[in-house]
Amino acid sequence: MDVLRIATAGSVDDGKSTLIGRLLYETKSIPHDKLEAIELASRRRGLDFTDLSLLTDGLIAEREQGITIDVAHIYFSTDTRRYIIADSPGHVEYTRNMITGSSNAQVSIILVDAARDITEQTYRHLFIAHMLKIEQVVVAINKMDLVDYSHAAFAEKKAQLLQYWNSLQTEKDVEFIPLCSLHGDNICVRSEKMPWYKGKSLLELLENSTSNQVAAEPLRFQVQQSLRSQNNVDRSFTGKVKSGIMKVGDSVTVHPSGVSAKVSRIFKFKEDFTKAKKSDAVAIQVDSDIDIRRGDVLALSSDTTASIKNLSAQLCWMTDGVFNPAKTFFIQHGTAKAKAKIKSIEGVLTPEKNAFEPNAEVELNSIFNAQIALSAPLLIDLYGDNKANGAFILVDPQSGDTVAVGFRM
Repeated sequence: MDVLRIATAGSVDDGKSTLIGRLLYETKSIPHDKLEAIELASRRRGLDFTDLSLLTDGLIAEREQGITIDVAHIYFSTDTRRYIIADSPGHVEYTRNMITGSSNAQVSIILVDAARDITEQTYRHLFIAHMLKIEQVVVAINKMDLVDYSHAAFAEKKAQLLQYWNSLQTEKDVEFIPLCSLHGDNICVRSEKMPWYKGKSLLELLENSTSNQVAAEPLRFQVQQSLRSQNNVDRSFTGKVKSGIMKVGDSVTVHPSGVSAKVSRIFKFKEDFTKAKKSDAVAIQVDSDIDIRRGDVLALSSDTTASIKNLSAQLCWMTDGVFNPAKTFFIQHGTAKAKAKIKSIEGVLTPEKNAFEPNAEVELNSIFNAQIALSAPLLIDLYGDNKANGAFILVDPQSGDTVAVGFRM
């Protein structure tokens, strides 16, 4: 059974946690004792209904404040497939949490309150879904009961957000669906309260999604460790296939050195394989005694992609510290590491305008475009071409803190 990874996002009180709780409830994925505990907690709050948002707002601080402040991962399944949902926080202060929570998502569900004006954070969520190249984006216009299930109210929100989405000049489509998570309208089956809506229910969209089908990707095998056998003759290289497929007999080039060899063996413990696919952690041997080190990336020799020392990137600043343009960082790209310097900032995002302001300050949760220079060449793909090998982090060399996550443009 395949797995579909979903990220949810929305402004505060747009109903993310209730939506997830409703999905779990309708798919009978809530254990009986947990449902009883949620019912009891709801009564203690003086509610006359079961507050399904409590299923995901698991932290004590979240429950006291009534908001989600961390990324919660929720698992459920149907007869068709398994699902992993990352419920991301809604506050602008936690933009970095949304980016990390959504980085592996194949579907993004962005919630909008039908009864409120569209917020800056909603535009930010749409931009992040675009930035992360998420395959399928669904805008769920929630709380339709508060606008009497009005088609006009839905159409107005859809028109505003579709105009913004089109301004991003993305090749991906966005889907809109009217919901009421509290009462279950259009969650698993089409609601009779909105006969004007002719599309699928949310669960039907997810059940029929093809966003987890992997497209052809170039081989990227990143080395973790170089080992010698007990006889000190055979050398093996352990690592992970970040993308593509590696086969015995493949001619590969080591980046950044540029030396080449053929893969003579692929194995794990005492079991040999003829090939290794994406996400496989294996050991390999090659037919030549060449220098291969931790952090090196092996690609097919027919692949003309080059290692680079300068790159354009889109970054999210993840620290409270003041940005210092003179500071040198470490870039961490898988197991590869080098010194990095932000040479110039080309603009900081203003989400609601989809504009990058050239003179704006970089602060916590800022999204910005920059030019970065590296002390050593690294094989970093364009993020739009190969997500598995197109992202990196910047690390403060003094504190060891991650200060930014970046995506090569």
